[in-house]
Amino acid sequence: MAAFGDLNRVNTNVQSLDSQLSLNRVNRDLADSRMRMSTGLKINKAEDDAAGYSIATKLKSRVAGLEQSLQNVGDAKSVLDIAESSFDTIMDGLIEMKGLATQAANDTLGDTERGYIGDQIKALGDDINEIANQTVYMDYELLNGSDNSGSLSLTFQVGERAEDVISTSISAVNVGELFASSGATANLGAVGTQAGGGSTTGSAITASAANSSGQGSLTFASTATSADYRSFIGAVDTAIDEMSNRVNDIGITQSSLSVREETLSEAISSNESAKSRIMDTDFAKEQSKSVKLQILQQTATSSLAQANMGPQSVLGFLG
Repeated sequence: MAAFGDLNRVNTNVQSLDSQLSLNRVNRDLADSRMRMSTGLKINKAEDDAAGYSIATKLKSRVAGLEQSLQNVGDAKSVLDIAESSFDTIMDGLIEMKGLATQAANDTLGDTERGYIGDQIKALGDDINEIANQTVYMDYELLNGSDNSGSLSLTFQVGERAEDVISTSISAVNVGELFASSGATANLGAVGTQAGGGSTTGSAITASAANSSGQGSLTFASTATSADYRSFIGAVDTAIDEMSNRVNDIGITQSSLSVREETLSEAISSNESAKSRIMDTDFAKEQSKSVKLQILQQTATSSLAQANMGPQSVLGFLG
């Protein structure tokens, strides 16, 4: 700062140096202000606010993880929607099966008519297998038990932390799983059989289990009687119950995903708001500051010009 008597010296213009320093500071602050308004960011580099920059970077990474997690939830719901749609079609097939089996269980029909009905039910079983084979998402065959485990286990990443997951299992849906899950061949007719599966032989209605070469199938002998079809009704009821359990499991998982979807949306909003308070420019405040700095820039420039003229007063001593 200029002191008493500094104006009497020529070699060092202290007043000019002070004015230059002030002008440099104003220019620097004005440049920073213009940068903040042009980028919309209050913190453009770490030196602006080291702690704030670190916190905002962490929040930014969290938001990125949350946004991708929200996308993952949508993809997971799509997978389950595809499976549920196939479940509905298969359930319709089982209900039609029950109607046909109930018709064949009536003694007003002859063996020929029951043979026709048996062919229809077998075709419905083949349709169930075909639906299972065609229910695919990306590289996943969802319903045919292609991994030979009888179910497909899926783990959905629904959060930005490693432990934020929802796991579910989609059981295979084919003739083998629905009618012969307890053995290679299930006897579904009336002779020494158990509805839904068994190990005895001699039945007029059987189901083969799913294996690496196929999804299993239903077989109806031409000798199948009304009693055999009455026993088969029980097997269809068991299959319908199993399908209901599968639909219930998918519904529970879908509900959990919907809750997580809402939670993620709220978390994204909250974290974006927190990051914005740290990083984003308050334009009203910044504009007011910019006007002040522009005025200071003009006054500092004027002061510098006057300070540079100061040594001229020394010539008065030489006159």
